[in-house]
Amino acid sequence: MTEAYATVVFLFVLFTLLGSSIWIGLALMGVAWVGMELFTVRPAGDAMITTIWTGASSWTLTALPLFIWMGEILYRTRLSQDMFRGLAPWMRWLPGGLLHTNIAGCTIFAAVSGSSAATLTTVGKMSIPELRKRGYPEYMIVGTLAGAATLGLMIPPSLTLIVYGVSINESIIKLFMAGIIPGLVLAALFMSYIVVWHFFRPDQRPEPEPGISFGTMLAESRFLIPVLCLVFAVIGSMYFGWATATEAAAVGVLGALVLAAFQRSLNFSTFFESLMGATRTSAMIALILMGAAFLSLSMGFTGLPRSLAAYIDGLNLSPITLIAALTVFYVILGMFLDGISSVVLTMAIVEPMIRQAGIDPIWFGIFIVVVVEMAQVTPPIGFNLFVLQGMTRHEIGYISKVALPMVALMLLMIVLLVAFPELATWLPDNIRQTR
Repeated sequence: MTEAYATVVFLFVLFTLLGSSIWIGLALMGVAWVGMELFTVRPAGDAMITTIWTGASSWTLTALPLFIWMGEILYRTRLSQDMFRGLAPWMRWLPGGLLHTNIAGCTIFAAVSGSSAATLTTVGKMSIPELRKRGYPEYMIVGTLAGAATLGLMIPPSLTLIVYGVSINESIIKLFMAGIIPGLVLAALFMSYIVVWHFFRPDQRPEPEPGISFGTMLAESRFLIPVLCLVFAVIGSMYFGWATATEAAAVGVLGALVLAAFQRSLNFSTFFESLMGATRTSAMIALILMGAAFLSLSMGFTGLPRSLAAYIDGLNLSPITLIAALTVFYVILGMFLDGISSVVLTMAIVEPMIRQAGIDPIWFGIFIVVVVEMAQVTPPIGFNLFVLQGMTRHEIGYISKVALPMVALMLLMIVLLVAFPELATWLPDNIRQTR
């Protein structure tokens, strides 16, 4: 009875604070404070200070602002123009033509960004006008870009995976490695959708691109070399055990600064704007993590997570049934909260449940990222929808509709993860780690 009462109080205070437009981090702290005052005898202020300081002083967490800064630097360079110029000669030969630059561009930039919004903005500001100029259907331009941009959450360095790893105390490097193969598979599914469109809608194809020589294709590819080198430096250093996630992030920042200087787009204004952008985003995420840490402590005192995990265990649900229920739960939650908030808000309860069910937490991290990706393109709070609305001037409803096929492919990706868990677990089980 006490636990049921605690659940009602937690939910009531949480939705009241969120509904009053208070910052999510402060709302989580408010819920935790009420829980500490009502259900424990420990001083709430002392507990909050200790918990926040312990969580904020995590060395692993230092990778987060560095990866954010790396993405901010590259966002302000000519990377998108160079990527389109380097990718276009190779994509034009595929069924579906230059629409594939949306997928390939987002896949490459995701490997140096970690942010879905940064990936969408960087690739979209170049691909949208170019594809429109060539006569590609608007619904395919917008729909494929909306879905492909979510790869920024999956392919390392993923900010969501960093937050998830810190929340449940799992290896960030293993989570990064776990995201590579599923990210590439999801990108292949998106490209397959374009191929299917090409053959089933021949009347909507634009005029074929003029032919170019193989030598010209190779010459244009030189524009991809800098960003591919940066991808190898960041991901390769972690895979081969040369660097931790934090050290790889520092390498990425230095590489991004060198790349920006090489492109002659690095000046004091660019440097300052990237630094302030990274500071704002990092501070927002840090506040959410602080609130989540305090809420986890408060809920731990009530015994609610353990009781719920025991209740779920008593239902004797199979892991597949539990995953299906959590998929529905996170899709609904994602309609109202951003991805990082969804992760930190639920981990205190969900983590004991999945461990009790025998689900690999590394695998679950990839699952939750795919579900969070869907939340990025589902109304009413799909963040990518708002970014695309600002870029294309389309209504939210239109963007949501044209992105539905991509959401269906993400659901298919969940099925593939359940059927073939090795997609997420094989690489982290075989990586070389020196520390």
